[in-house]
This record gives sequence, C-alpha cells and structure tokens, in this order.
Amino acid sequence: MKAVAVLVCSLVFAAGASAETFLILPFSNLSASPTIDWLGESMAESIREALASQGLLALGREDREEIYHRLGIRAYKPMTKATAIKIGDSLDADHVIFGSFDLTPEPGAAQERGTLHIRTEVVELKKSLRGPDFSEIGALDDLARLQRHLAWQTLKYVIPESAPAEDVFAARNPVVRVDAIESYTRGLLAPAADQKLRLFSQAVRLDPKYSQAHFQLGKVLWTKRDYRGAAAELSKVFDTDSHHNEAVFYLGLARYMVGDYAGAQQAFQLVAGAVPLNEVWNNLGAAQSRRNSPDALVSFRKALEGDPADPDYHFNVGLSLYKQGRFDEAAASFRAVLERTSEDTEATSMLGRCLQRASGRKTGSSPDIAPERLKQSYEESAYLQLKAVLEKKR
Repeated sequence: MKAVAVLVCSLVFAAGASAETFLILPFSNLSASPTIDWLGESMAESIREALASQGLLALGREDREEIYHRLGIRAYKPMTKATAIKIGDSLDADHVIFGSFDLTPEPGAAQERGTLHIRTEVVELKKSLRGPDFSEIGALDDLARLQRHLAWQTLKYVIPESAPAEDVFAARNPVVRVDAIESYTRGLLAPAADQKLRLFSQAVRLDPKYSQAHFQLGKVLWTKRDYRGAAAELSKVFDTDSHHNEAVFYLGLARYMVGDYAGAQQAFQLVAGAVPLNEVWNNLGAAQSRRNSPDALVSFRKALEGDPADPDYHFNVGLSLYKQGRFDEAAASFRAVLERTSEDTEATSMLGRCLQRASGRKTGSSPDIAPERLKQSYEESAYLQLKAVLEKKR
C-alpha cells in the first residue's frame, strides 16, 4: 500500500472522519432501443467528470462494474431507488446519483433527431436524505449542453458554497459534437485496446477540443509504446480536466522515453507541485538524473521518505549517490534493495561496483551503469482522500 494511503487510513481512524465519496450510476435507458445505451454511460460520465474536476471523490467505472456483476444487475435497465441505494451501500458511498433517459424520435426522422428526456436523482446515503430531482429536455443533437447543465446542477447541489458559477463551468467545458461524444463513450466501453484506439481517435478527429478524448487516446497510445503520439495527445488535455495531473504524469513518461529529459522534468515538476506522490518524485529524480542535476538525489530521497519499503526508491538513491562518488553510502542503498529483493541482479552488480570503487579498484572497462527505475502507475485517489479529510476537519 502507498505510504500516503496508510496516512489516510491512520488519519481517518484517529479523527473519526472520512472523505465523502460519490457513486454515479449509468442512467437507465427507458426507450425501446438498446443501441442508445451509450447515452446512459455518457450522462453518468459527464457528472463524474464534473465532480472529480472539483476534487470530489467520484468512484470509477471499475468499482461499479464489479458490484453490478456481483449483484447480477444489468446496466442501463430501469432501476429502482432501492436498488441504487443497495449498490451505493455495497461500495460504502456517501452519495449515489442515478437517473434515466428516454428518446422520442421526430415523426418521419431518424432517431438521432429525436427529443431527449433526462431525469436525475441524488440520494445522501449516510443521512438517508433524498435530494432534488433534476431534469432536462432537448434535442439529442444538443446532448453536450444538456449534460453540462445537468452536471452543473448536481455540482451546485452537493457543494453549494464552492461550485463555480454556471458561466464559468460552461467556459471550462466547451460543447462537444454528439457524434464525438458517442465515439468517446463507446471507446470507454470497448473491451479491446484496438477498438479503443479507433474510437478515441475518431472522437478527437470529430472534435479536436475534446479534452477527455485526448486523455484516453494518449493513454492507449502510451500502452502501445507510441510515445511521441501519446505525448502529442496528452499535451492537449485541459488543465480543468479531472485527469489533467495524470495526463501530465504520462506526458512526462512519454517525453522521457523519447529522450526529452528537459521536457520530462518540466512535466514531473508540474505534477509534483499539485500532487506530491512518491512516484512523481521518483520520476522527477530520474529525469533530473539524466540531465546530471544534483537535485536528482533530493527528489529520489523524497520518494524514499514516502515509501521506505519500495526497493526501486532505494535503488535510485544508490544510483544517484554512486554518480556523485559517494560509494559507501551508495553501497548501503543497494544493500537495502537486496534486503527487500534478494534476486535483484542489477542491485548486486551495482553493489559490487560500489565496493570496488570504495576500495580504489577499477570497475572494468565498461562505463555503463544500470538505468534509473521509473514508476509507470499513477495513484492520485489516496492523496485526494487525505486532502479531503484534512479540509473537512477545518
């Protein structure tokens, strides 16, 4: 478990407080056409994004899908309030947001030209309090505006004192074409990476200002090791997007992989200023190390202080000390690695080099040393939970 997550648990136990969590369920499709189920996912996603962009803890789709499977619930089917509450209780959520939609096609026109009716309900589970119902009616072509207003209404209800004004919220969330929204949402639901790549690519092609689609496309390209392509997409994610810090984290990794260490350092420094996670400090140190900056050791040590059990952090500290000629200290770090992972051949080799250099012996003709170790996973939720708990106590 991450050190920050351990801190969250300790603080919650000691203070008797917890950060409020929100569960947004896919909206039920009341129409006779299952081909528009994607609308229910899109509506839920728009509200989840609105809450998350304000720093609220909105549970992800993965959590919800696991509970659906366990309880035998089919997404997009009509849902009772009791079922929504049961799902929320299963995930220990404080609030559950759910709703439904229907589409009335225009006479003689394609279904896409119909009128959309949307209804949303908010329930505060811990207080057994039912919130207001929100509803929207409008053309399907105007989906982005309908969803945006619905999301803002929900946000205004759950955080009335800190929610942005509607015009500010609208400026941060520009209207996106409905066909781009469909491609993006179907991409979220697609099971295969190639399908996701095609659908997210189509979404950004249809609407180049679609921030969330740029993020998802960038992540897919990252997993496919198209680092230049990933960097291009991730750099287009808005700073108001809930995934912005994560996008910049992977932007830093992508730049690192193509040898742009200055750009990688800039990206990791930006994330460290907002979310000082161990993995961010570690990767910042790696970029600084490649630029032969003495600040690399400082960054590596911050990562190690956050999680002394991680052998990679000990390894990078040792590597940085070795490059500074501090061989005895470096040897201690590599021993710490081997205490945790005894089969680590790189740590064994670097320990041998340290011992040879400390004794004044040559280490061989090869100048190469082991590379820095990067962290390729980004876990922001625990940090946000800690931040929310602290703010709740003020």
